[in-house]
Amino acid sequence: MDIRNIEGVAPFITKDGSEIRELLAYRNSVIRQQSLAEARLAAGGSTQEHYHKMTEEIYYITSGEGLIKIEGEAREVKAGDAIAIPPGQKHKIWNTGSEILKLLCCCAPAYEHDDTFITES
Repeated sequence: MDIRNIEGVAPFITKDGSEIRELLAYRNSVIRQQSLAEARLAAGGSTQEHYHKMTEEIYYITSGEGLIKIEGEAREVKAGDAIAIPPGQKHKIWNTGSEILKLLCCCAPAYEHDDTFITES
């Protein structure tokens, strides 16, 4: 049985500037085809706009509120929202609230720095 608790997972910074804790992926579990991580953005923070050539993502907001832009379309998001991000679509998320924005990121295949392409400086 393979179980990870968020408190025991060290954070790292992704290529787009997010602080994430990778809960399950091929790097630390029996999972091979996807990854699950929690990302955190401080109040007023954002990721850099980017896309992934291979990876499709699902963002699930667990706390806080923000604004997400996917391929030029912007929408407000809050806890309970699930967001689909197909491969190749440029996206960026901002924390527009006063608390930490927390979201689960499901990636298939698993997140890789090499599959992250920054589209802004």
